[in-house]
Amino acid sequence: MRQTNLARETAEYVRAREELRSAEIKLMRHRERVAEQRRQLPPGPVVDDYLFEEGPADLGAGDEPVREVRLGELLTAPDRDLVVYHLMFGKAQTEPCPMCTMWVDGFNGIAHHVDRNVDLAVVAAADLPALREHARNRGWTRLRLLSAAKNTFKRDLASEDERGNQDSAVSVFTRDGDGAVRHAYSVHPRLSDEIGERGIDLLTPVWHLLDLTSRGRGDWYPTLDY
Repeated sequence: MRQTNLARETAEYVRAREELRSAEIKLMRHRERVAEQRRQLPPGPVVDDYLFEEGPADLGAGDEPVREVRLGELLTAPDRDLVVYHLMFGKAQTEPCPMCTMWVDGFNGIAHHVDRNVDLAVVAAADLPALREHARNRGWTRLRLLSAAKNTFKRDLASEDERGNQDSAVSVFTRDGDGAVRHAYSVHPRLSDEIGERGIDLLTPVWHLLDLTSRGRGDWYPTLDY
């Protein structure tokens, strides 16, 4: 079925557009097969019940009470998975990563939709005051923001090395019937030696909107100052 009826389209354009539409359908179906393959992974390993620091739900400045929360407590119901974004901020990463920040800006905008289905949290190696300050600057009001500065969560999940260098990643956790928390899936930007930055592109709409345009992504990168 044609997706447009603009009278001035040339036959060459119509032919090319139909070929593109066919490719888009194949891509959609392939993505669905990959998603099903991801869902069919066997159970992952049981993980430690890491202890994080979390601030209050609001973004008020000043003295903020700190509470400790276990990884298992982030899964709020037996039938809900937990999605964790590993923010590159803290230890050797003294400034928040602009690219990660763009991702989390998007998560903040849709968190109330995601919350209907799964639990969502953002974890950084930064200490809690620094993380909360960055959150205030960005207006992140809908996210659970956790500091892993005092545990080995990011190191164990391969989003931090022994020198404190940070990497971004997305991890999914599930809970067994006996209450044990399992690691189900993680993905990093680097999918292979040849693919260094594309592994989590599906998780932000920015790249996809740019991909719709005639100029594409180009060499543009986000920054923290616009």
